Amino acid sequence: MTRKRRSFTPEFKQEAACLVLDQGYSVAEASRSLNVSENALRRWVKQLSEERGGVTPKSKAMTPEQQRIQELEARCERLEREKSILKKATALLMSDDMNRTR
Repeated sequence: MTRKRRSFTPEFKQEAACLVLDQGYSVAEASRSLNVSENALRRWVKQLSEERGGVTPKSKAMTPEQQRIQELEARCERLEREKSILKKATALLMSDDMNRTR
């Protein structure tokens, strides 16, 4: 029988990491009281401290500011892709017009 993998919300991860970073709990104490693995909690603590330092994480962000940055970066990427497509379409239409006028 396989175990179902648990998932945690960014808010839960942030609160768990805050126990260690802000309230002075050890990783072992906090992981026992929250019933999560120590390794997972260590990753969350590392991620939150990096986010507080201004580093945008590769995974889902915990802090609202970093979540907003990730949303804006994704939007910029999408707009850049759309712009590239429009440039290619314009070039194609222009070359087609040039061939017709000759």
